[in-house]
Amino acid sequence: MNNPAEIKKTNIILFSGDYDKAMAAYILANGAAAYDHEVTIFHTFWGLNALRKDEPIAIKKGFLEKMFGKMMPRGADKMGLSKMNFAGMGPKMIKNVIKKHNAVPLPELIEMAKEMDVKLVACTMTMDLLGLQKEELMEDIEYAGVAAYLGDAEDGRVNLFI
Repeated sequence: MNNPAEIKKTNIILFSGDYDKAMAAYILANGAAAYDHEVTIFHTFWGLNALRKDEPIAIKKGFLEKMFGKMMPRGADKMGLSKMNFAGMGPKMIKNVIKKHNAVPLPELIEMAKEMDVKLVACTMTMDLLGLQKEELMEDIEYAGVAAYLGDAEDGRVNLFI
C-alpha cells in the first residue's frame, strides 16, 4: 500500500456548463486517473449539468426551480460550447469533428471516469440554489459541500478550476 505522503491527488472544480470545458475536465481527470492519481471532480453551478439525467424526472418543485430546470441543459450531451455555439449548431459540428477523429465524446468520458473510480461530486449548496434534486442526477455520484472539497483539495498535488 502507498504511503499517504506518496498518494497523488488531483482535484478539479467543474464550474462551467460548456461542453468543451467539461470535456477538458474529464480528459484531464481520466488522464490523471490513468497515472494512478486519486481524482475528484467537484461539480458546482453550471457544471452540475454534466451530471443531469437526459430524461425529465417528475418531481414536485416550486416555480423558480422548475424554470431553472427547463433553462439548463439536461445532461452532458446537451451542453453548449463556450465559443462558436452558433445557435446550437456549434455542438453538432464539434461532435462531428470528435467522431471523425475517433475522439471520445463527453458522455463516454464521464462513464470512463466512473469506471476509473474518479470521484464525481455534486455540490449540495448549488443543488439547493438551482432546485436540483438527487433524483435528477445520474447514479453512482457523491454529494458534498465546500468543506468536503477543501478537505480533498488540501491534500491535492493538482487543483484545477474549470
